[in-house]
Amino acid sequence: MAKAPSRPPKPKVRIPKNRVPKRGGGAAKSSFGVGLITAAGTLGVFVAAALIGLWVVYWGPGPSAREGDATIVTLPSGAGVSAIAANLKSAGVIRSTDLFRAAVSLSGADRKIRAGEYEVPSGASLATVVGLLVDGKAVRHYVTLPEGWSSAQAVDILMKQPVLTGEVEVPPEGSLWPDTYEVSRGETRAAVVARMQRAATSKLATLWAQRSPNTIVATPEEAMVLASIVEKETGLASERPQVAAVFTNRLRLGMRLESDPTIVYGVTKGRPLGRGIRASELRAQTPWNTYLIDGLPPTPIANPGEEALKAVLNPPRSEYVFFVADGTGGHVFARTYPEHLLNVARWREIERRKAGLPPGQTASVPGATATPMGEGEAAAAPVIIPPGAKVISVPAAAPQ
Repeated sequence: MAKAPSRPPKPKVRIPKNRVPKRGGGAAKSSFGVGLITAAGTLGVFVAAALIGLWVVYWGPGPSAREGDATIVTLPSGAGVSAIAANLKSAGVIRSTDLFRAAVSLSGADRKIRAGEYEVPSGASLATVVGLLVDGKAVRHYVTLPEGWSSAQAVDILMKQPVLTGEVEVPPEGSLWPDTYEVSRGETRAAVVARMQRAATSKLATLWAQRSPNTIVATPEEAMVLASIVEKETGLASERPQVAAVFTNRLRLGMRLESDPTIVYGVTKGRPLGRGIRASELRAQTPWNTYLIDGLPPTPIANPGEEALKAVLNPPRSEYVFFVADGTGGHVFARTYPEHLLNVARWREIERRKAGLPPGQTASVPGATATPMGEGEAAAAPVIIPPGAKVISVPAAAPQ
């Protein structure tokens, strides 16, 4: 009986040793993964907590002001981040210098901080403080010297500015340039005066170079003197050229200027008189009384502005040699003395009505009495004047 064929033996498959899994390997990998996940979760918690803390510190309320509703902090020009941080910490507007340095460094604000004086609100967040410094929202202080104010009044203005320091002497009249000046906390008053004087020197030199051949003044100093008188005679910018022309004509004709503000300056040295001019003051021998002196006074009587100087250095051609107030804040001009008398009469009538006086009674009008050289001894001396020319105006006598 034939035997059934036997099945061939199965071939053996050899597995490389490096592919044979080790016992227990899967469990180790699983434990390591769990550990990583756990560590990552823990780290995430810490990071989240840190971020929340930084958010609170950066955006949350800052320190309260030690006094009032805000703190004034001054950052000097050229100060570094560390110095700024120390300054802010010392002033009590931030809690930590390290956090401030980190905040400005990470945000790039360390290259944008501007010097100046800052008013930090009480409780301002670190973000608010950094924003103030980057935006340059500094507190700015100014002083203004109006045109026609005296040097004594300029010192009064500076002394009333509390951010300035130190005393200052009254500078020479006419040496200051009327303008608005920005000042810094702690700046000395003497330094501000020096700035005003430099501006006056520069501006006068520029205007002098642009003078017309028609000007009567021979030097920049004379220009400043005559411009100060023009400035004090009228408060209307449109009238300055005409007033300058009148004074130019009078000087060219050899007439005295006879300007009321020069009398006042001789009495007050640049302070407001606060009343009418007295007859005794009209006759007073002072270096500035242009009713008694020929030509220009020795110094300016105020600090004139640019337009007054331009009017003196470039006077329009004119035949006017008189002017008197017109009752509206300006003046009316005349070529001859009879014209001037009519203008004075109109002015007296306006003043009479304002005073509520009956017709025929004259109101006391300082600066409008058409009487040559005033009264008393001043009127006794004969005055030789060109035909058709007399005085501009003579103050009425006020009670002594």
